[in-house]
Amino acid sequence: MASFKLDRTSFKAQTAAAAADHAAYYKNLSWQERLKVSSFLNSVAYNYPENTPPKLDRTKFAAKSRPA
Repeated sequence: MASFKLDRTSFKAQTAAAAADHAAYYKNLSWQERLKVSSFLNSVAYNYPENTPPKLDRTKFAAKSRPA
């Protein structure tokens, strides 16, 4: 997703409850579009470039066999 700029002409007066209800908008998106939105929000929340998520540090984990 590209960098977004605030469009001050598209303001819509509404109540706080109506403004907080985003479910209706996101339910109308395809699963691919919702996945793009979630990827963008993760990149903003964890401060990494959008299309290059950080790699998992595999040295922090160990795999062991379970006793039979």
